[in-house]
Amino acid sequence: MKIVGLTGGIGSGKTTVASMFQALGISIYIADEEAKKLMASSKVIKRKLIALFGEKAYVNEQLNKPFIADTIFKNSLFLEKMNAIIHPRVASHFKKWLLKQKSPYVIKEAAILFENEGYKQCDLIITVTAPKELKIKRLLSREHMTVEKIEAIMNNQWNDAKKMKLSDYVIINAELENTRQQVAKIHQQIVDKL
Repeated sequence: MKIVGLTGGIGSGKTTVASMFQALGISIYIADEEAKKLMASSKVIKRKLIALFGEKAYVNEQLNKPFIADTIFKNSLFLEKMNAIIHPRVASHFKKWLLKQKSPYVIKEAAILFENEGYKQCDLIITVTAPKELKIKRLLSREHMTVEKIEAIMNNQWNDAKKMKLSDYVIINAELENTRQQVAKIHQQIVDKL
């Protein structure tokens, strides 16, 4: 089964694009969501995150997302160490998930597909992009987001130009109907290659 990696910087609209592929009958694996579930459920991950971040990593048995987000985006070393704990377990979970899928191809959506070398396990790559001002506008509507945090996150991710060079397809997600048309076209091109 073909694995199509779907990536893009924060605020590009990866999840919106993923849902458009899902509406076409394609199975979608959203790595960030699965990572959050594993951080909440895995005793091993929990123990390692507490060792890395200290007791504030979890509050009332729940992941302290604002604390961790604030810490990792102020110090990229924490981000690297956290990724080293979580990404191998997400990759293992993805392999198990993949065995159960029936769609003609699957999409693995991951914000840092290139940064963590997850792209090497993909047959094709789609990068989603949008103008920076639009990304920031989208992100400011999220809880706990400030321009400073957004800039810090963007600085920890590869820029769009670098991602686009390594991608098979690029979706410019600025206007919803146009994005839907791009998704339909790429879907057909992938199906035609199978």
